[in-house]
Amino acid sequence: MATSILTRNNVKILGKGEQTLIFAHGFGSDQTAWRHQVAAFAPSYRIVLFDHVGAGNSDFNAYSPHRYSSLYSYAEDLLDLCAELKLTKPILVGHSVSGMIGLLAALVESNRFSKLVFIGASPRYLNDRGYIGGFERNDLDNLYAAMSANYYSWASGFAPLIMGNPDRPELAQEFAKTLTAIRPDIAQAVARVIFESDHRQDLPRLQVPTLILQPSKDVAVPSGVGQYMADKIRHNHYIPIDAEGHYPHLSAPDIVTKAIASWIGA
Repeated sequence: MATSILTRNNVKILGKGEQTLIFAHGFGSDQTAWRHQVAAFAPSYRIVLFDHVGAGNSDFNAYSPHRYSSLYSYAEDLLDLCAELKLTKPILVGHSVSGMIGLLAALVESNRFSKLVFIGASPRYLNDRGYIGGFERNDLDNLYAAMSANYYSWASGFAPLIMGNPDRPELAQEFAKTLTAIRPDIAQAVARVIFESDHRQDLPRLQVPTLILQPSKDVAVPSGVGQYMADKIRHNHYIPIDAEGHYPHLSAPDIVTKAIASWIGA
């Protein structure tokens, strides 16, 4: 069982320290996106890295659209990983969709995590009455159609849009590389699961202390989303960060690392 879970999610354990940090990547990315934070925290913390099924070097054979038809299955994977490694009170750092995956995991096992960190997370991407999630229905329909028509062409255009920082094209190139490493059928299915999800009603149920890091210029997650979560989550610390793009841990790693270090060390 241990081998299957660790292989399934391509789990890596690094660093030294009694406190464990789990880093969970967002859509289109993989565990390599955390290299700046790993370098900073490994001397003092135990680091657990993994790839969600269907991403990075995870076991693609473990993926099925039925199994992964909601974020709850990814939360179950995360809890399986924690149980297998016998992790007690780790801190979960979740980027984008992994924020909500962490939230769902924490609702299932309320005592599993000591703290959560959300980076560019969102409970809902679709705009709604009184809520700006960032996308209209037509935007998502066009996105799905473009992914279906020519996935690799779509990825080459989506990567620089979502990464921002046009003066640093290497960032978009890196994201495009991990994005195109995903099987197109898996990427399309996962995108629908993420963009159609709505976990706004789950936010007030969260009891775990949570740090919310909201980039100032994020195409995927408008700045108001971070404030929305801060208004709904009881035990939170909200920090708007001066960073462009949806991947601030890559584009502004020092800012992200310092914010996390300050909060988890408090």
